[in-house]
Amino acid sequence: MRLEDETVFITGAGSGIGRATSLRCAEEGAYVIVTDVDEDGAAETVEQIENLDTGGAESHRLDVTDAEEFDAMIEATAEEHGLDVVVNNAGTGHPPQSMEDVGEAMRDYVIDVNIKGVWNGCHAALPIMKDQGHGAIVNVGSLASIFGLPKQAAYSLTKGAVLNFTRAVAAEAGPYGVRANTVCPGFTDTPMVQQMFQSYDDPEAAREKMEEGYPLKRLGEAEEIADAILFLASSEASWITGEGLVVDGGFRTAGGG
Repeated sequence: MRLEDETVFITGAGSGIGRATSLRCAEEGAYVIVTDVDEDGAAETVEQIENLDTGGAESHRLDVTDAEEFDAMIEATAEEHGLDVVVNNAGTGHPPQSMEDVGEAMRDYVIDVNIKGVWNGCHAALPIMKDQGHGAIVNVGSLASIFGLPKQAAYSLTKGAVLNFTRAVAAEAGPYGVRANTVCPGFTDTPMVQQMFQSYDDPEAAREKMEEGYPLKRLGEAEEIADAILFLASSEASWITGEGLVVDGGFRTAGGG
């Protein structure tokens, strides 16, 4: 098993990509620290892991925008279980809007979760990983890390920052044996994306139009993104750091960006 006896700390693990990643890591033998601002969702993820024959898990409420809370939880995890992998997955979006229509409160909220949340996770984990001489960080970006999405200015701002920040972390932490990479998913069938479609007058038509932009003619599945995260977290990616792994069903090859 690829993560046997390792401890994996995952944010935003109460649903979607975070839940799927938690399950995949547990299937590969990891003990998973499942965190989310949604306590019930995190607990449900743990229940699903407990139904597996491998791995183990515990859940905690975590607001990734709270640096002190993040520090305390990472330190407690390292002391009790060790710390091998951190997956900074927690993120948020906003309804499709022209840049000038995005309010200050919405802009700041997206920045706080998507940028500060990733910063806080890396800031908390790096001293521990550097000191022990090993560790892997996987930050979850987006296609918006690669190019700007129309009507998604604030989201694109933050996800672009995540990718370049990850490169900086990789350059700094590499000499200590610590790797850092970003997974950049295309639109994936998660609660956050489903909520975005609901903001349109005809959600089903909006989804169909989106799917047409992909050569595979469908959205991604959370489990497919989880497989990419698992790869970057594992020793199979031992000589990969500072990369943005795009998992987009061929969207870019079809002229989507």
